[in-house]
Amino acid sequence: MSYKTILVHVDESTRASERIKIAAAIAMTQQAHLIGTATTGASRYLVQARMLAELDPNLRTHLDFLRHRARQGLEDFDACVQKLGLSSYEKRLVDDEAGGGICLQSRYADLVVIGQNDPEEVSPVVMPDFAQFVVLNSARPVLVVPHTGRFDNIGTRVLLAWDAGMEAARAVAASLPLLRRAQHVEVASFGSRTQGTSAGRDLVQYLARQGIQAEVLQRQAEGPVGEALVGLANARGSDLLIMGAYGHMRFRELMLGAVTSTVLESMRIPVLMSS
Repeated sequence: MSYKTILVHVDESTRASERIKIAAAIAMTQQAHLIGTATTGASRYLVQARMLAELDPNLRTHLDFLRHRARQGLEDFDACVQKLGLSSYEKRLVDDEAGGGICLQSRYADLVVIGQNDPEEVSPVVMPDFAQFVVLNSARPVLVVPHTGRFDNIGTRVLLAWDAGMEAARAVAASLPLLRRAQHVEVASFGSRTQGTSAGRDLVQYLARQGIQAEVLQRQAEGPVGEALVGLANARGSDLLIMGAYGHMRFRELMLGAVTSTVLESMRIPVLMSS
């Protein structure tokens, strides 16, 4: 198993280049095709009603402005991947708001790369709940890149959060292409919901049959597990955290699990999530 198609969200944010570099690096190691997708922020339902745009010149002007912004981001994407020497890539402009547009495009990708919400950088296109929305609705593993820091290499030292839940199992399966290239894999277990303390050891045996060597870090969280997990990743020098994402959607209202929410807010290294 390997990633053959990788989708990266492109916009004009200051961190866009960092996530593009990470996505391109993974594409090169996996010999995958990279798709850079920029969204205009206009609802696809509104855009599809072309008569409205034709009848209202103000709407037409606004749509043209939004598309111009999106194209600028795609030009930066094009320049970045060319400089890195990636040969198989394409760029797409999508008339849609960022969350819905990326989720629809993700149906045709193996991995989605997006950015963590930056509270100090307000975007007219990307809503504050963008990362949460994509993680819970894309049906694909999502690699979230922090809004601060540089990450020249990711996936060398991996911390895998494990509680034997379905979401965690999906995250493991979705991350196998990255785990096989890791030099050091640690399984963080704060107590399994279903198999007790043996769950971490069972996962290590499963990974060994996949050709991946790992060791268990059995821990007892003194406070919230999310905070303990972020702290452990920092203490162990991890450059990638892999975990299941828990939650559900009701319209645009997000109902995230406490661990998922805490990690998305306080993460310091890239995090691969699967729900």
